[in-house]
Amino acid sequence: MFFRIVILMLILFIVGCSSRHTPAPVVDVNAQLPLSKKIKNSLKATEYIVKKGETLYSISWRAGLDVRTIAQLNNIPAPYQIFPGQKIFLSPRLAKASKNKPSRESIQKQPQIVVKKPIATNKKQEYGEVTRGQKIVKKPLSKKGSFSQKVKRWVWPVNGKIIAKFSTRKQGNKGIDIAGSRNEPVKAAADGRVVYAGDVLRGYGKLVIVKHNDDYLSAYAHNDHILVKEQQAVKAGQVIAKMGDTDAERVMLHFEVRFRGKSVNPLKYLPRR
Repeated sequence: MFFRIVILMLILFIVGCSSRHTPAPVVDVNAQLPLSKKIKNSLKATEYIVKKGETLYSISWRAGLDVRTIAQLNNIPAPYQIFPGQKIFLSPRLAKASKNKPSRESIQKQPQIVVKKPIATNKKQEYGEVTRGQKIVKKPLSKKGSFSQKVKRWVWPVNGKIIAKFSTRKQGNKGIDIAGSRNEPVKAAADGRVVYAGDVLRGYGKLVIVKHNDDYLSAYAHNDHILVKEQQAVKAGQVIAKMGDTDAERVMLHFEVRFRGKSVNPLKYLPRR
């Protein structure tokens, strides 16, 4: 009798193990999102074709690169306008090999600047010296971005409980998750300009990215409604969206801060509360 019970338990155990045909989804407990979504959202390719609704800032966000780096690789001048179907190089080696010649469409969109050559004349300057078409050499301007640009004031985007903290792990949370209620106001964490507003980035839902200066960006994800448009100037504390659960398992705000394209802990910048 005892052996029959043991055999029956073994049969039930084997049947239970074989009933699962697909592996259990791996979930990052810190980010509240399946890792498969985060992996799809990341951009590790060496080149990329722009899709409708994307900006150079959203592409650099996915690639984890400074937008200025990508702009320089692809000879894209500020304000970094791109168009669907355009090839963007993310690797210096490929960009150098191809020279990334702009398409005929992009050339037509860019305004043509006509530079007139100066005529050499005898001109008496302010201090009484006479010059005969000689070149005046100006001192080069100091390069921007050589030093870190500070943000004057940071404020909390929402007042809620932190349910997931920043993680430096490879597949860890790149920001903080803050609990709240649906349609709760989401505020800009600092003065800046909206450089992305949409839902193209998988895993982020309805997302807003704000540029604060050449060094710092902040992102506000999983919104129910976006209340700002791209290129709109915003002030610290201004409502830019309504909290929701788009592409998330619960209503919350996923908030990130990037320094020159790299994720940093938002709690190092937000005031203590």
